[in-house]
Amino acid sequence: MQRITLAIDDDLAGELDAYIRASGATSRSEAVRDLVRRGLQARPGGPTEAPCIGIVSCAIDQSKRNLAARVPQGRLDRHDQTVSALSVPLDHTTSVDVTVMRGRLGEISAYAEALFLERGVMHGTLSLIPVTEDAAHHVHHQGAGHEHTHLRVKSGF
Repeated sequence: MQRITLAIDDDLAGELDAYIRASGATSRSEAVRDLVRRGLQARPGGPTEAPCIGIVSCAIDQSKRNLAARVPQGRLDRHDQTVSALSVPLDHTTSVDVTVMRGRLGEISAYAEALFLERGVMHGTLSLIPVTEDAAHHVHHQGAGHEHTHLRVKSGF
């Protein structure tokens, strides 16, 4: 077994202690091991090249480390994957941001993980919807036929 040292703020330490009381864990180490194990199991599975829709959501303290400029720039850098983005101000410095992305599971997961590790980003969640792309030739409203792709939701990766 390896010994590691973690630094967490007082509020998070309080939440950890509440989790210990509720779960019956015997120590902070046992609780952290359990939470890390669960977190690793909850990570998205599937082939990194699998097409998907990703919904990235988090709370952002916009006053930290120039996040107010860097988060939107990160979406612009991925303009080919960003379908839609919403930022909802909660107070003078905090917003809830939601980004819908389209692409490969590995790329979307990597973007979300990097965002969630930023200081000032809290409550990060990535939801993935597996899809397949179908090319179809058909007519809309009696117009000329054309070919384009449709996304079809799959039950799993």
